[in-house]
Amino acid sequence: MTITLILVCVALLALVLLLSLAKGQASSPKVLENPREHIRSVDVEAFRNLMDPDEKEFLRTRLRPAEFRKIQRERLRAAADYVSCAAGNAAVLLRLGEAARRSPDPATVAAADKLVDNAIRLRFYAFQALARLYVGMLLPGVRVSPVRIAESYEQMTRLVVLLGCLQYPTRGVSAALLAD
Repeated sequence: MTITLILVCVALLALVLLLSLAKGQASSPKVLENPREHIRSVDVEAFRNLMDPDEKEFLRTRLRPAEFRKIQRERLRAAADYVSCAAGNAAVLLRLGEAARRSPDPATVAAADKLVDNAIRLRFYAFQALARLYVGMLLPGVRVSPVRIAESYEQMTRLVVLLGCLQYPTRGVSAALLAD
């Protein structure tokens, strides 16, 4: 009976966590008023470099084991920061997509739907990636490969550009984020 109760509590906590990830942290109206204040820069190439298995192997062969573990933990910590930042940006873009779904233009609604789907998917990938990165910090020899984050983030960025072009055709490429 006790084990069942514990499992139910853990399942409920996991459900709440997943719902909060899907909803995003950027639920305030201020996000829609000025989204660029809430978007943080993410260097996708630097993230890919941190996750590159060849780079990890290069460091492993060049450094003493204790030094490698220390450097690898720092690299994984930096990667976790990138993932957290990308997840936060996805939450902001999720709100923008939800707002754009109310547009009378069907092309804008379709782009907004894709953006929302991708933002939710990125936040789910981020949740998984952070768990893997933290395990990698504890066990530096474990292979950690949250590659889907980079591709999903780049795809989401392209969708924001498309949405901006559809919503504000005379303003330019990233108007969805720059709209005041």
